[in-house]
Amino acid sequence: MNVVDQSQHVPCRNCKVVYCSQNCFESAWSEYHQLLCLDSARLDPEHPLNKLCDFWKNIHFPPETCSILLFAKLVAKLRLSSNKAEILERIAEFCHSTVELDSSLIHKLMGEQFQEQIEVLRQMCHDAFYCEEAAAWFTPDGFRSILALIGRNGQGVGTSSLSAWLKNCEQLNIPQIERKRFDKMVDRIYEKCDEESGSFLNCEGSALYMLQSLCNHSCDPNADITFPYHNHVLVLRATKAIFPGEEICVSYLNECDRDRSRHSRSKALSENYLFHCGCSKCEAQKNDPDVTSEDDDDEEEDSNYEDDEDENEVMK
Repeated sequence: MNVVDQSQHVPCRNCKVVYCSQNCFESAWSEYHQLLCLDSARLDPEHPLNKLCDFWKNIHFPPETCSILLFAKLVAKLRLSSNKAEILERIAEFCHSTVELDSSLIHKLMGEQFQEQIEVLRQMCHDAFYCEEAAAWFTPDGFRSILALIGRNGQGVGTSSLSAWLKNCEQLNIPQIERKRFDKMVDRIYEKCDEESGSFLNCEGSALYMLQSLCNHSCDPNADITFPYHNHVLVLRATKAIFPGEEICVSYLNECDRDRSRHSRSKALSENYLFHCGCSKCEAQKNDPDVTSEDDDDEEEDSNYEDDEDENEVMK
């Protein structure tokens, strides 16, 4: 397994943000970073971009791959591009509606409880990086649309050795009780990582991939999203035989949510991606009780508590 080569890391000489290589830095600088570089204001809590990031951290809109900085980079790329029409055309190709025309599903971001926060967020984005070229994105409707675009199409990027190790561990065939203990241990590892995190401890961000976004969802997918080169390059890996003419499907849900009840999966997909899943797995479970996996979690709480002592022994 490859590891991150720290000797190749290059910091921006102004804001000290670290990039994985000189080529990575030069590409970022030419495409967006020269407009978003905070320079000496990187530690200034009153800087508009810093205030925006802090506000975003306190909102935690679903899904997790949605990032407000991705919006900032889209605006910066548009401003710096020599072919602005092409950038706008490519972005328009992503699915970005907040309400499906043939259903009553409303994107979770549009819930009434978020309206005030979204308006504050829009004003903060306007103050931080408004530009005429993207004026339509800063209107109330345009801003909701761009948030929906990022929320529905944003792909988490896992590039670190830790991510690769965890991915390999997911393939282990171990008893369920051991799996639960392992999952709890991983949670503790991430907690420790957050306490002592460095720039490349677990290089996970969010990105938009045109081809990958065209893949439909299945709760029993035949392909998986991987980052085998430990950078931004996404690779679709077949998880079972795919025959000529067969559709390639991935799961929009993470490994844990994929194993939850049909009702829980349907709830997450309808709120975050605006569709009701009709894959073979959901069809096979369509007569199951309409209960969420949280109900099962409550029943298992006592057994999980008993596992805590074993977990603590592992983490010592």
